[in-house]
Amino acid sequence: MYIKGIAKKDKKTKNLVNRLNPNDIAIISHRDLDEMAALSLADKKVACVINTEKTISGKYPNRGPAVLMEENIPIFEVEDINFFDKIVEGEIIEIEENKIIFQGEKIADCNFLSHGKIEELTKLGYDNIEKELDKFIENTLEYAKKEKSLVTGKIKIPDIETNIEGKHVLVVVRGKDYKEDLMAIKSYIDEVKPVLIGVDGGGDALLEFGFTPDIIIGDMDSVSDDCLLRSKEIIVHAYSDGRAPGLDRVKDLGLKSKIFTSPGTSEDIALLLAYEKNADLIVAVGTHSNMIDFLEKGRPGMASTFLVRLKVGGILVDAKGVNKLYKSTFKTKYLWLVLGAALIPIIILIIINPLTQYLLTLLKIKLRLLFNL
Repeated sequence: MYIKGIAKKDKKTKNLVNRLNPNDIAIISHRDLDEMAALSLADKKVACVINTEKTISGKYPNRGPAVLMEENIPIFEVEDINFFDKIVEGEIIEIEENKIIFQGEKIADCNFLSHGKIEELTKLGYDNIEKELDKFIENTLEYAKKEKSLVTGKIKIPDIETNIEGKHVLVVVRGKDYKEDLMAIKSYIDEVKPVLIGVDGGGDALLEFGFTPDIIIGDMDSVSDDCLLRSKEIIVHAYSDGRAPGLDRVKDLGLKSKIFTSPGTSEDIALLLAYEKNADLIVAVGTHSNMIDFLEKGRPGMASTFLVRLKVGGILVDAKGVNKLYKSTFKTKYLWLVLGAALIPIIILIIINPLTQYLLTLLKIKLRLLFNL
């Protein structure tokens, strides 16, 4: 196998994606590559991915490698811990068999992650799922004790300008199948006009479909400047220790924001905000809802998500997979039935028309003369 392309590197895949162009070689340091990160790499149509970590360790069945495999994007792994320092961003590198070459010289060995290897490690991940489930439950119980204030009402909810009371609220996270699900509920958005809340990159997801977010909420690490500038209101997620990583970025853009301090995830506080502001219904797109989602998210326990969903569940509708709920198919036989039904009145009008009757009479006379009847 031989691949040549411009090298782009970043130890945070979500940061790298913003700099990638088609046919670039993406160099990442992402253990157990998750599905959303893989989808973002595939969307950029990269030539291949070089990972300095185990792309799939077998700890659990992470979906990222399978996504790249389905898109025919090769994955290579490098064990050299100094590899990142050897790569110059924007320079052309080559991959030839199991060697990475820069300016004619080998700079590292690499291992191609074959389809067979991905399937083998995915199977191992499924075999380990019970062990991970046990750890997951223990972590969840531990975190639940610390974060129970999320459901006991002791979290201070910021005052906001957007009126949510009595309205539908759409909370969008840029998670799995968010595009398909947004497409499926587009008519709902157009007709009901819910309050639109984008969780970080979920704001850009709304812009993709022509909708301007009413609120952007999160730590601002994966939302574009354009989206922040166009959004009507910004809420920065601050953690229990007072850190608010996204606040400086918002200030640098000259924008105003409000602070929401909470130990939960950004998508959790988006749901909590809608609930506490008396939304009539919350519709969630792209949010995390199963154990593999949580494992891929990488936050131990994800207890806050369980607790928040427990609290808001009475008015929460999860749109995940709604695009697969019903798919209308057009059948040819229906076309022929419609055409047939349309022809019936036309035929009747032709038959009862005096001119048609005159022509039929002439035709009858001509046939009699022809056959001496």
